[in-house]
Amino acid sequence: MPKIAYVNGRYLPHGQAMVHVEDRGYQFADGVYEVCEVARGYLIDMTRHLNRLDRSLRELQIAWPMRRSALEVVLREVVRRNGVRNGLVYLQVTRGVARRDHVFPASATRPAMVVTAKRIDPETVARRAADGIKIITVPENRWERVDIKSVGLLANVLAKQQAKEAGAQEAWFVDPDRTVKEGGSTNAWIVDQEGKLVTRPADFGILRGITRTTLLDVAAKLGLTVEERPFSVEEAKRAREVFITSATTIVMPVVAIDGEPVANGHPGSTSLSLREAFFDIAEKTKA
Repeated sequence: MPKIAYVNGRYLPHGQAMVHVEDRGYQFADGVYEVCEVARGYLIDMTRHLNRLDRSLRELQIAWPMRRSALEVVLREVVRRNGVRNGLVYLQVTRGVARRDHVFPASATRPAMVVTAKRIDPETVARRAADGIKIITVPENRWERVDIKSVGLLANVLAKQQAKEAGAQEAWFVDPDRTVKEGGSTNAWIVDQEGKLVTRPADFGILRGITRTTLLDVAAKLGLTVEERPFSVEEAKRAREVFITSATTIVMPVVAIDGEPVANGHPGSTSLSLREAFFDIAEKTKA
């Protein structure tokens, strides 16, 4: 089945799916994006993803590219045309195409939108969760507005590459006081010595992850206590369990930080239970 992308009103084969050279996303990273999981033929947490898209657009003063109801149709159609039952759908909106100039273009400039989808083998992801992943820590060096899901991700790219070169799968950004912020593409969690789930508050300094938000609902259903507070690298290394969350990983156990094992070096029961319960509690929209 050929890959199909939606680009500014047209469904096109990937080989023909192109954006203009003066698209502001290409030249200035002047745009936002969302990534929504597709699981068992359903779009997961689409309402929350589109609510966050709305916030990101408003923060950057970018107009919606179309009515929200129409965008939902496009998302489902891209998933359908690519035959994705398990995978991801990616949505990107930029300020549009205009002569290169740092200031905003004329108000009549139409936002540009691209939507793509890809398959992911759930068995491969499940095996990774059963083994757990390794992470490293890197100094925080990003702009302060990481609460906006902007396409400006160069610092994240460099951190992810550093992790790969170290034999790890994720990098945590860490403040000078050794407080953990978040991963290059994930939110950070620990299970402390008392068995409580701990994750940094999403008021500022991190992205309010959609999977993170839904996991708060999952934890409540399972009767788990959650504390939204900062935690340090050292506390994470002493924790019972460590895990990360995102649309691409759901709940992914962490078994080593900077080369040091977490607990016994194996995924813990809490993170695996949260992962198992996630699908039943998350919002599901038929693709």
